[in-house]
Formats: sequence, structure tokens, C-alpha cells
Amino acid sequence: MTVISRIAAAAAFALLMISGTAFAQGASVAFGGLKHDASLPVEITADELNVDQATGSAVFTGNVVAGQGEMRLSAGRVQVQYATENGQVTGRIDKLIATGGVTLVNGGEAAEAQKAVYSVSGADIVMTGDVILTQGANALSGEKLTVDLTSGSGRMEGRVRTIFQTGGN
Repeated sequence: MTVISRIAAAAAFALLMISGTAFAQGASVAFGGLKHDASLPVEITADELNVDQATGSAVFTGNVVAGQGEMRLSAGRVQVQYATENGQVTGRIDKLIATGGVTLVNGGEAAEAQKAVYSVSGADIVMTGDVILTQGANALSGEKLTVDLTSGSGRMEGRVRTIFQTGGN
């Protein structure tokens, strides 16, 4: 990287850092690796499963890994909420609610948080609590990450902090 390129990269980074609190409070970013087909089946493995037919939910605990296509979500606990029609549970998954060391991996991107709610029918994931997103060598953190899995777009909110690798030595 030439000296001029390094100065330009440093100037761009400085401009981003002083451009105002709007950037510090929320940032829209591309999540191409998190784009996927939400119609694929969901496979879940865990140490234990408790099912409540009355409420239409199942709770997986202990080393839980939920997979759909190439996307993997791991956590200490995942509650599965099933969709209902006319007051009856359909057996179709509506939401996965993950807590306890949540990690979401898809392609070259990974995100960690305290909690994640994956709306299968809405094809979106909302991660909250000390969220860290890594995309290759770059990292982004905040309090809330919302990802639209259909478009691959997302938004990080809550005192956003980022580290950009400039490729320099």
C-alpha cells in the first residue's frame, strides 16, 4: 500500500469517526453471507428436549445447534415456537428463541450475542446484548443486530463500534 493510499484510508476512517452521533448510534451494513433460503428444513441437536403440547413450544437445552442450509445457530438454550392456525398448533416452526452464549455462523460471517430471535416465517434474525459481528478481518459491535435474511441487509444499533482492516502493514 502506498503512502498516499494509507493517508487516504486514515482520512476516511477519521471522517467516519467524527461524522456525528448518527453513525455511532446505528449503522446499516451488508450481510451477504447471512442471506439464505428460510424455506429449508431446520435441524436441531441438543442434550435435552422438553415439549409442551399445550403451549405449542419445545425447549432444547445443553449444547444446542440449530442448522438451516449453511446457517448454524448455537446456544445453551433454544425455545421453538410453533405456528398456530385457528388456535391449533400446525407443527410448522414460527420462531427460534436462543439464549446463553448465542453464536450465528453463515459462510464467512459470524455473530455473537446474549439472545437471538429467528423468525422463520419473517426470514429475519434479531440479536441483542453485546453483539459482535465479524466479516473476514473486520469486526462490528453494538447492542442490537437485525438481519433481513431475504435481502442480506442488516442494521447494527446501540453505540456501534467498528474496526476496519486497511490491508496495510
